[in-house]
Amino acid sequence: MATAPLKPLGPLQDALPALTVFRRSVRIRTHGDARHGLARVALEDDFHHFRVEVQVREGQVRSAQGTAVRNPYSLCPSAGQQLRTLNGQPLSAVANSVTRMTDATQQCTHQLDMAGLAIAHLVRGVAQRDYTAIVPRRTEARTQPTLLRDGEPLLQWDLLDDVLQGPAPYTGVHLREGFAKWALQHLDVDTAEAALVLRRCAMISLGRTVDLDALTSAKPWGRCYVEQPERAPTALRVVGSTWDFSTRPQALLADDATWLAGVQA
Repeated sequence: MATAPLKPLGPLQDALPALTVFRRSVRIRTHGDARHGLARVALEDDFHHFRVEVQVREGQVRSAQGTAVRNPYSLCPSAGQQLRTLNGQPLSAVANSVTRMTDATQQCTHQLDMAGLAIAHLVRGVAQRDYTAIVPRRTEARTQPTLLRDGEPLLQWDLLDDVLQGPAPYTGVHLREGFAKWALQHLDVDTAEAALVLRRCAMISLGRTVDLDALTSAKPWGRCYVEQPERAPTALRVVGSTWDFSTRPQALLADDATWLAGVQA
């Protein structure tokens, strides 16, 4: 099924402050440890709002499930069940390891990232962690993505197109070509994890340059669960699912405090 072409927002982009800054908040809460534990992760940005819960027992994933609170396509909620393919997998302190435990193209990219963070923080014994990403609108293909960890500035990049211009050691690194491998080889585990969180945000912030509501369904690009060719035509666009957090960052995850606080092993 053909989909509507992506359309530049044109004057709308200049008129709405909603389109000047992309924001994402990720909150991770764990209880227990790699022997007997549970983690909950909540993520919200302009396009998504997901919750993921992972239980672990004796060094393996016992259960993993995701819930879509707000999603860009009608089939996104179904992708949460795909996390069950992680059940029985060994645990890892490296969040990105989940991409080797299952076929990432058959998962919701964001919920799989969240599951990886849940597992890694249980293994590393981190009870609480918050990530906040801010990506200003690009000017002449340039922007400065920023990441805060637990409220403190951690990373700020100078990004031109898809290539980091600095600071060192990121200078010259391409966000789309081998970034995960580079980060895991050249950075410590904590910093590599943070860099991958910010990299994801820098890439998806490009959604702010197009009118996503002009689409009728997902593109059949095969990169994630809803983009599989057999699914994309029926993964209908949820019109109005893009929200504005540019001037109200405090609203991100405002409805998740009770759910996150209810973590019990």
